[in-house]
Order: sequence, then structure tokens, then C-alpha cells
Amino acid sequence: MEGRITFLPSGKTVQVRPGTSVLRAARSARIHLATRCGGNAGCLMCKVQVDAEHADALTPPSDAERRKLGPLLDQGTRLACQAKIRGNAVVQLPKDPLKAAIRKQLERQREEEELW
Repeated sequence: MEGRITFLPSGKTVQVRPGTSVLRAARSARIHLATRCGGNAGCLMCKVQVDAEHADALTPPSDAERRKLGPLLDQGTRLACQAKIRGNAVVQLPKDPLKAAIRKQLERQREEEELW
């Protein structure tokens, strides 16, 4: 039995074997998810959001996740390198900080143009 994971906001979906990490699934879907530690729960860069309705589609948090994320776990934050797929899941990827900064600058420019 395979699991299916959908990555938001892109909507890309990929089929994977149960036990596959969210990070590995993202890579097989050709979705970039930043990490520096090589998937060892060391850098906290691969945080993703999981709604409560999809939480059971991932394995329970590992001890490493509990230590690193603490109360963020209660808000649906998981480490993609540690969370493993065991059903059909939907995860929200973090916003790319560079794209967010560019978008914000473009919005400012539009506002300034409207003033003139």
C-alpha cells in the first residue's frame, strides 16, 4: 500500500512507500525544501505545517523532533526530515524568504506608483 502526499501551495502530489520521510517525498516531487544537516534534525530548516486532520497520516514525532520543536508541535509544525508518511497527507511548505521579500518590494512599488 502506498501513501500519497500533497505539498501546498504548489498542489504537487507524489505517491511514496509508507515510511518515506516528507523530505525524501518532497525531493522525489522535485520540490526544494532547504536543509543543512542532511536530514538529521539538526538545522530546523525543513519545518512544514500539517493540519490536525492530516496529522495521523504521518508518524508520531520522534524524540529529536520533540526536543527541537517543543511547543511548535502543538501548532502542527513538523520536521520534514523526521516525519514519515503512513497514509495520505497534505503539508504546507514554508514561504521562500527571498520570494516573500521580492513580493513585498513589488507591492511597495505598486503603492508608490498609485500615489503619483
